[in-house]
Amino acid sequence: MNNHEFDMVWIHYKLMRRPKKYGSGVIMNMGILAKLYRQARIAIMEDTHDVDANCDGPDLDFVYADVDSYQNEIAELYSYTEFCEFQMNVKAFEDQMELYDLPPNWQKQDAASQRSIVMKLVDQLEVSDRAFRMQAARCILYLAQGCWAEVQSDEEQHQNTRDNVIVLYQLGVFSSFIDLLNMEIETACSPDIVAVKITNVTLVDSTDIRVILSVLYIITETIRDEREKGSEDYRQLAESFVQEINSPLPDGELLTVKLLGMITRFCSGAAPQFPMKKVVLLLWKVSLLGLGGMDVLKHLKNEYRVKVGLDPITEDTLEVTKCMRASSPPATATDILENQYPKRNFKRSLMKQRFLDEPEQIDMDQMGNESGPNANNGNNTSTGSGTGNGEDELSQYYRPFDDPSASTSGNNTGTTANPNNQPSLTQAAAAVPAVQITARLPWTPKVRQKDIDQFLDISRNKFIGYSLIGDHESLAGLPQPIHEGFKTLQRHMYVSLADMQIKKEEDIARNPISTHEDEIKLTPAEILYQAILPNLPQYMIALLKVLLAASPTSKSKTESINIMADVLPKKMPLTATQSTKLTVDMGRHKEIIVKAVSAIILLYLKHFKINHVYQFEFMSQHLVFANCIPLVLKFFNQTITEYVNTKNSIPLLDFPSCVIGEQPDLSGDSFVYGGEMSDKPYSWRNVFSCINLLRILNKLIKWKHSRVMMLVVFKSAPILKKTLKVRHAMMQLYVLKLLKMQTKYLGRQWRKSNMKTLSAIYSKVRHRLNDDWAFGNDLESRPWDFQAEECTLRACVDRFNLRRYPEATQKCGAGGGSNGTAAQNAENAQQSNMHAGNGSGNSGGDRDTNGYGNGSSGSGGTAGSGQQHQQLHDYGVEGGFPSDEILTHSDFAFFGHSGWWDRKVELTDYFKANYAVWLEEEVYNSQTDWDAL
Repeated sequence: MNNHEFDMVWIHYKLMRRPKKYGSGVIMNMGILAKLYRQARIAIMEDTHDVDANCDGPDLDFVYADVDSYQNEIAELYSYTEFCEFQMNVKAFEDQMELYDLPPNWQKQDAASQRSIVMKLVDQLEVSDRAFRMQAARCILYLAQGCWAEVQSDEEQHQNTRDNVIVLYQLGVFSSFIDLLNMEIETACSPDIVAVKITNVTLVDSTDIRVILSVLYIITETIRDEREKGSEDYRQLAESFVQEINSPLPDGELLTVKLLGMITRFCSGAAPQFPMKKVVLLLWKVSLLGLGGMDVLKHLKNEYRVKVGLDPITEDTLEVTKCMRASSPPATATDILENQYPKRNFKRSLMKQRFLDEPEQIDMDQMGNESGPNANNGNNTSTGSGTGNGEDELSQYYRPFDDPSASTSGNNTGTTANPNNQPSLTQAAAAVPAVQITARLPWTPKVRQKDIDQFLDISRNKFIGYSLIGDHESLAGLPQPIHEGFKTLQRHMYVSLADMQIKKEEDIARNPISTHEDEIKLTPAEILYQAILPNLPQYMIALLKVLLAASPTSKSKTESINIMADVLPKKMPLTATQSTKLTVDMGRHKEIIVKAVSAIILLYLKHFKINHVYQFEFMSQHLVFANCIPLVLKFFNQTITEYVNTKNSIPLLDFPSCVIGEQPDLSGDSFVYGGEMSDKPYSWRNVFSCINLLRILNKLIKWKHSRVMMLVVFKSAPILKKTLKVRHAMMQLYVLKLLKMQTKYLGRQWRKSNMKTLSAIYSKVRHRLNDDWAFGNDLESRPWDFQAEECTLRACVDRFNLRRYPEATQKCGAGGGSNGTAAQNAENAQQSNMHAGNGSGNSGGDRDTNGYGNGSSGSGGTAGSGQQHQQLHDYGVEGGFPSDEILTHSDFAFFGHSGWWDRKVELTDYFKANYAVWLEEEVYNSQTDWDAL
């Protein structure tokens, strides 16, 4: 039965179920049936959105990149409350020029004079008088800002910044400001200072350190931008700068480690006045420039793959998603009828994903008794867009690298970028060339060697009756279809770089003497990993604490860290305009922090995964231990479309617009929000943050069944489904990946109620051959294997760290506080997680829409609910979502050690006295079946 017949029979069947209303329970009048069909058909073509209104509005034209534009990145460095400090920089420059007996105009100085002035300022940075020292620092900040008081346009200011940064870096300003930063850190962490400033921290308390961080950030961001543009005069300077930030400072630390240490001290309360926004922004740009962005990652991945004998990657996720369109599944006749006739209470059934018009199935000439304007319009519409075997409709859903189930949403926007996407009552079917109709999916299917082995094992047991352990190719005795299936699987087999690295580690562990280990290449990622390894658990917890505090869903509490210290002015606003500006500034401040922290974590994960998979796994473990998964879910537990569209910005107050030209009065009616002046219907940084967090969640959970169960336990499916409302292809892709991972655990009822989501997964996400993702038949879904899987991974990671970095690993293990408590908490939480998945999976009845046992499941459902509640309690969540106290442990450093089984155990005197009896009973008299082992 084709799709058209399915829908028509379904309508016929449902209407025949109501004989009282239609008078006869035998066969309905064909005219009534045809009328309903025409109405549904017209509604399908006129409707531009999904019937559930899941995706309102046009597609977002957001283009994912490493960073936003240079102007926006510089503007985000400053808070609106820092406006008065720009004049302080000019005043410091004028005073300094008067001291040198020079005119206070930088552009009138020749190159030699400019270099002489900078050298004098650098010397002044080393004086003991703090006020004199900071005056020189403000002069340098004014130069780095482009001498904005002497220009009339943003372009002139940008060009001045570009020229001045070259002079500043060549004369050692960057290194001098690093020394100033060290001095400020030591001063800020003084016990006397902390005791005074621990409460009521405001913008004034971080004045000096903000000047230093601003200069460092402007130099870093300008060099990064010019390097990305390929500027010839910046080429050598950029190479030297990258080498400098990837090398240890005179005190032996990397700049990245120093900035991470500042975040850790801030979160521990040792330095509450640190300006977190500037710190995380500088850390992000230093890491991005030192490690490399998306292009560098793609090049490194292919380079490493070729080195181990693998083929380069031809499909890049970011490139493929650029060719996708954000879409929702199309409306079918059943949806339209349910909307038009809500009182009929039609029960939603499994819905087909396209509705083909085949006029030969219904003779439209039989509709004479239903003649009228509507009937004629419906007939014309049906014949106009339904000829050619439905090619007109097929072209809506099937495009190269597009969603086969894409609806015709966005037709009312007036755009004509894709005319074939919208059917027209006057458009002829011949206008759509047949060559454009393609059913190609956006991704080439993949299969792992493990899946091929499983396929062969099942086939051998079925047809031959035995299995061949370790044999990956023998097909003797198997029928011809199995041969063909095996060849198909082999053609699509994909071996990842991580698989090769894991295999190498297994060979070294099995034969440590005979297996040759390659020399460790000191890549930027390797240098960074070795530097942060001793304190990596604390760094991850600190980053997540900052992310939690900046999350829009977090509740402000007195005991939480105060990330608003570098926003709140000393005097609170008095007028309504000032209050509104401060409110916008605080929201903007949080968004920028979320953007920077999410970019840092994702950047580290991607580089560590390419450098060595166990470095990636080590960082991932500590993110999971610090409850990163529920934290990200909590972030998305909001009206995400509002968050994406929120624009906490005032363009007139952004640098350099706030200081160049005549400034308007921002009082009363002239106060204009950024959302009213921007031509984009979204916030770039908010979309960027959402995609980063989704990518982080995917990386933590992919191929980790125990962590997939955490998604199920935390009821992430409805949260993720709400995120699909954002009309952006890349964001939808990563959400659908997360939903695909847990679909098999959500129950039959959930899958039945979310067929449109399953259709979107099928059309957008890569297919894994032999992956039974839509059903619960996978052999890997056994809950009792989850705990062993996580422990085995942890043992492999610890063995890797102990072999390659013994000293750093020992420091990492010794850095925690109450290690036993932390270990027990994490172990119990993981074990409780498995029990919760077990209980909900075997509840004895169907699950509700969230995948958990309903009230009819009896005692099994009650037990599963109790275990689920206990698991949520262990993870520090309330009501299924993380609370603000989930990141309170500072002793997760224990897990950086080789594991609890490596700890030295003190034997009791009683055991020592009865050691011989223990040997006799537990060792000598114990029978072990070695074959079974």
